Amino acid sequence: MFLQEDKTMKRTLKKAVALVLVLVLTMSLGVSAFASHGTEFISQSKSDIPIIRISGDGEQLVDENGNKVFHYKDFASILDSDDEEDAEGEEDNAMLEATANILMPFLIDGLLTDNWEPYYENLQNEISDLFENSLLDKDGNAQYGTGLRPERKEYIEKIRHNDQAWRTSDGQKYYIQDRYYWRYDWRLDPIETAAEFKLFIDDVLASTGCSEVGIIATCLGTNVVTAYLALYPEHAAKHVRGVAYDGSVVGGAEMLSEAISGKFNIDAAAINRTLIDCGAIGMFDMDGFINTTLEMLDRTGVLDAVLGVTKEWIYYKLVEGVTSALALSTFYTWPNYWACVSPEDYDTAIEYVFGDENSAKRTEYAGLIEKLDNYNTLVRQRVPEILTQAKESGINIGIISKYGFQTLPICETNYLVSDQFASVKRSSFGATTGTIYEDLSDEYIAERTEAGYGKYISPDKQIDASTCLFPDSTWFIKGSSHSNWSDWELRLLYEIVSSEEQMTIYDSCWPSQFVVYSYDNDEDATWGSIEAMTTENCDTENWEAEERLDNPKDMYGKLFVAVSSLIEWLLELMRKVFKIG
Repeated sequence: MFLQEDKTMKRTLKKAVALVLVLVLTMSLGVSAFASHGTEFISQSKSDIPIIRISGDGEQLVDENGNKVFHYKDFASILDSDDEEDAEGEEDNAMLEATANILMPFLIDGLLTDNWEPYYENLQNEISDLFENSLLDKDGNAQYGTGLRPERKEYIEKIRHNDQAWRTSDGQKYYIQDRYYWRYDWRLDPIETAAEFKLFIDDVLASTGCSEVGIIATCLGTNVVTAYLALYPEHAAKHVRGVAYDGSVVGGAEMLSEAISGKFNIDAAAINRTLIDCGAIGMFDMDGFINTTLEMLDRTGVLDAVLGVTKEWIYYKLVEGVTSALALSTFYTWPNYWACVSPEDYDTAIEYVFGDENSAKRTEYAGLIEKLDNYNTLVRQRVPEILTQAKESGINIGIISKYGFQTLPICETNYLVSDQFASVKRSSFGATTGTIYEDLSDEYIAERTEAGYGKYISPDKQIDASTCLFPDSTWFIKGSSHSNWSDWELRLLYEIVSSEEQMTIYDSCWPSQFVVYSYDNDEDATWGSIEAMTTENCDTENWEAEERLDNPKDMYGKLFVAVSSLIEWLLELMRKVFKIG
């Protein structure tokens, strides 16, 4: 019995430690979540040109021996493993030992002496061991023979040199959807990857005999495609019929940009909303009592009382220091992650990670920084110009922006309307939005309506699409998160890039510029349905955000919120104890 209890305790400890690591890395460095890909509708559509898809960081990488390179997502697997059945128990034990080595300097040197450097150094050494093979070298190049799996390379070679088309009975030629899914090493410099992307397009054109392709880009893939448009505008104008972006990060993604430039803000309410969102989209099961408890601790002031020092001292010592220390030991030798830093955050982020202009680290990483600066000059600072020129050259452009979710909770701008990773303003290239607390004001809406732009205001009063770079070819889907590419999104994306004419919000397969997405199956987010957004169906958020509750302005408001929250928690506790409801 005691042996069984001991094993149970070890499993619990292991999962707790793993969860801490996941949260630290996720919330201090802004990592991506799993992405889903649907195929129901696109398999029914036919295109007379090959459509090339390029996505984000979901592609598995291996070393020269074919061994999987460690990925941050691997942390999550520990949460589901048991000691008795875990074939990699030794690795898990090593994880626990490494974690102990991390925490010891923190507890001793950090809390007792305010000497945090040993903690940062030890943390960096331990974590870098896990990420060693996935790190790029100091010039931003792959090392240890890491890259795509051999079978992926074979797949790419096959599709780029073989016509994969099929013919209908009437002799017309159509191309199988998703056949030309381009796999690439998503860590690398988008500028260099764009050159490879151009060659891939040339090979597909040569093997199919077509003169044009369509391009669908999601997440990190939008950085590569934008670099391609910037570097090879004449090639694109000649050979690309249409480009569609979904979940774009090319204008910046707050969860990456703010974390790496030191813009932190502890917000318990935001953390709670994020947990609720993750539970709602099936990332993990979240007990409602936990959410109610966190809310109660926050609103009654218990967290402020117990952790007030943390907010003002330990937090900045820990999170800010950890972010800077871990950056080059985890994700920020990867230029394509740097490409997600916003234009206004870039200089601050460079200094935050590499130090001032005369620092030793700047000299040490001069090759990597050169690549980062090159992308900054050629692409990041020119995004609106690049896309506008592409459209003027005859390329059809379409954008899908998603929202209805809480941004990463430690971001200063976690109140923005977003898809979890990036705000709507960035992913839509310029939409004016409200916040999770306030809709666009009636005065603003009246002014825009009088000026003739009322048709671009979303029914939930959260978005004004008229200020987008392409207001008539930008669509919004509420209720589909950044990491979910639903069949409805893919159907529109394929339609945008294969259409002979510029697709607009007035003639697409979607019923409206603004639609609401509903999940049909909680275990598979790609299965769902859409309907035109109305004032009746637009309230899709998994939580209610009220500023008067999260940030009461006076003593009476604080007292009201505290008492109300405590009563709600007691009721929830009673339901749990007596299994009511």
